[in-house]
Amino acid sequence: MTRFIYALGVREVGEATAAALARHFGDLEELLAATEETLREVPDVGPVVAEHIHTFFAQTSNRVVIEALRKAGVHWPKVAKAAQAPLAGQTWVLTGTLESMSRAEAKAKLEALGAKVSGSVSAKTTQVVAGPGAGSKLASAEQLGVPVMDEAEFLVRLDALATE
Repeated sequence: MTRFIYALGVREVGEATAAALARHFGDLEELLAATEETLREVPDVGPVVAEHIHTFFAQTSNRVVIEALRKAGVHWPKVAKAAQAPLAGQTWVLTGTLESMSRAEAKAKLEALGAKVSGSVSAKTTQVVAGPGAGSKLASAEQLGVPVMDEAEFLVRLDALATE
């Protein structure tokens, strides 16, 4: 759903905002029905962006395009709402090479579970996944006392979360 929202080309909605919208609303129907006030409850969405989003979805021509895409078979899995997602409020960092999936796939899986995926380690980082070739991010995590897991542990954790 994140990519779909981003691909719509709503003014001021980039990838991060699209992801926040997907996590907050969970499905497109709820997003389409959102008021400006509801949109402002989404992290990173202020009054100007909320107005752009609301205006975009209020336009009949945009709704027609969205419906045509859905009828043509464009679909996506329902996203767990942020408040219900098992990793809600957590920040994860991926570093090094992952062998079983791309980092983009790992990031998508984490975001679908409610996590924010960051490109840098800080004291607020919840977890670091370190593959072969991990460098300064791994060193930063160790220095800050941030928990680190390898890819095998990460895959076990993903499987466990998928079955909850």
